[in-house]
Amino acid sequence: QVQLVESGGGLVQAGDSLRLSCAASGLPFSSYVMGWFRQGPGKEREFVAAISWSGSRIWYADSVKGRFTISRDNAKNTVYLQMNSLKPEDTAVYYCGAARNIRAIMRAYEYDYWGQGTQVTVSS
Repeated sequence: QVQLVESGGGLVQAGDSLRLSCAASGLPFSSYVMGWFRQGPGKEREFVAAISWSGSRIWYADSVKGRFTISRDNAKNTVYLQMNSLKPEDTAVYYCGAARNIRAIMRAYEYDYWGQGTQVTVSS
């Protein structure tokens, strides 16, 4: 049974930092592209960041470039999202996704598996 479990969310003030983690089980983790998406209240799910199998290729949404960093540790079957300089606009449920065969890295429908999400709330 494939399972992705996010953790690390919480309530912080603008300018603070958080690190999200996504632990995977039941799949060959190193064979999957891993991505982070987020969905605010009443909004569409949007792409945040993604990382290739080896970590050699990385993609970011324009809204988070220079503030967020994605990384992965294949030995631990875990992908991370380091979030710095957080803004109220970053408030959302953050989801981890896994994709084995992918063509459009920023499209949610390309991903095969999803976690339950972790809430990030940034106050002004």
